Amino acid sequence: MFSIFILTYNEEIDIADCIKSASECDDIIVVDSFSSDKTIDIASKFPVRIVQHSFESHGKQRNWMLENIETKYDWVYLLEADERFTPELFNECLEVVKSLEYVGYYVAEKMIFLGTWIKYSSQYPRHQMRLFKKDKVSFIDFGHAEREVCDGKTGYLKNIYPHYTCSKGLSRWLEKHNRYSTDEAMENIRQREVNKTIRWRDLFFGETEVIRRRALKDLSFRIPFRPFFRWFYMYFILRGFLDGKAGFAWCVLQSFYEYFIILKVEELKQKN
Repeated sequence: MFSIFILTYNEEIDIADCIKSASECDDIIVVDSFSSDKTIDIASKFPVRIVQHSFESHGKQRNWMLENIETKYDWVYLLEADERFTPELFNECLEVVKSLEYVGYYVAEKMIFLGTWIKYSSQYPRHQMRLFKKDKVSFIDFGHAEREVCDGKTGYLKNIYPHYTCSKGLSRWLEKHNRYSTDEAMENIRQREVNKTIRWRDLFFGETEVIRRRALKDLSFRIPFRPFFRWFYMYFILRGFLDGKAGFAWCVLQSFYEYFIILKVEELKQKN
């Protein structure tokens, strides 16, 4: 078996379904950042452990829980409140934790937006580090999220997890991405100072989807007219038009998100 961490902050809409999807696990830990809604009340109705810790950043929160919370098992899975386990994914996780070949596994997300699977414009299959040995993986902050540092070989799982990215409504999505754009603007400035060259080899010949996607993100920091090119890339190159109305909305919102980042980069430069 493996332990499951669920990070929460005001997740009253999602937390019950999230926990239910992982109910086959007998060691679920909810790491809450002092929610002000009913998240804790709802989570308390399930056989889970609840630990509260102030949120600083995604990377720091993950490292804190890995270092300070005792788990029943050596392997852990990171589950967000708006994500779900599937029986197929759970069974695959049970199988791979028996192996000694890898210290961690990437899992692809199935992005659900406005009730629709955004298969094309979400860069599917887009993988995230989710299942790993607790003492073999740590995290560093990168933009609004984090990147993993793995002490050993990593693999990829075949099954995917649903991610209901807009489950709390568009207002919450916009509020969240307004915050994210500030973090991304700061990372944009830092990356231009640290990385002077573009990793073309990783972009075109990277061994994994994760390597290629990260090289593309680094390149995007330097592309002029980023909002337009991101929309064009997602809607036409990735064939986002096949995702229907929800796909068009997703591509438009992502291009606006890029524009927020650009505006905030300029704002930060003026302050400095």
